[in-house]
Amino acid sequence: MHESFSDHPCRTNFPWNRDKLIGPKPPLKAKEIWSIRVRLQVAHRIRDLALFDLALDSKLRACDLVSLRVDDVALNGRIRSRATVMQRKTGRPVQFEITEQTREAVGRWLEKPDLRKGEPLFPSRINRARPMTPRQYARLLGSWLRAIGLDPLAYGTHSLRRTKGSMIYRRTGNLRAVQLLLGHTKIESTVRYLGIDVDDALPIAEQVEI
Repeated sequence: MHESFSDHPCRTNFPWNRDKLIGPKPPLKAKEIWSIRVRLQVAHRIRDLALFDLALDSKLRACDLVSLRVDDVALNGRIRSRATVMQRKTGRPVQFEITEQTREAVGRWLEKPDLRKGEPLFPSRINRARPMTPRQYARLLGSWLRAIGLDPLAYGTHSLRRTKGSMIYRRTGNLRAVQLLLGHTKIESTVRYLGIDVDDALPIAEQVEI
């Protein structure tokens, strides 16, 4: 089965996607990424830009992304270039890179004086001692997508989780690397998750001469 948001152990008593279209959600294209990024920059939405960039770099499930703490990504006031978190779904650690662009975005967000070590990186606006919920994150993503003319029903938080992994696979053909980056325990899960088929694999094979 495809991994979906409703599979998450952090869900509430009813599925977040009740009454919504469900199924595999496509990754974002490079031009769509830049369109969202520019709009967030122009609107000075510092938190949203940090969340968006970190979602792409980390490739984390929504419940793991919103659960990040300040010290998961920062050490002595400096943003880490790599981070490790424990996945809720698998109970296994996964590492991810934090690129320079994301470090700058997260660094600007951490300039807020009320963001301290050990506290949620993206706190709820209702209770700052708790992180925002996956549902709140999904609503934010919907607003970003609508802002660039995309239908939020056609995408989901897993679109951001898939985006960089899909790009890495298409550029390198290294499925094992993508498996490790996504924190999958089985390579078959990565194949299904990326939606890889013969049409994807053949162009990669054609680049290799023996």
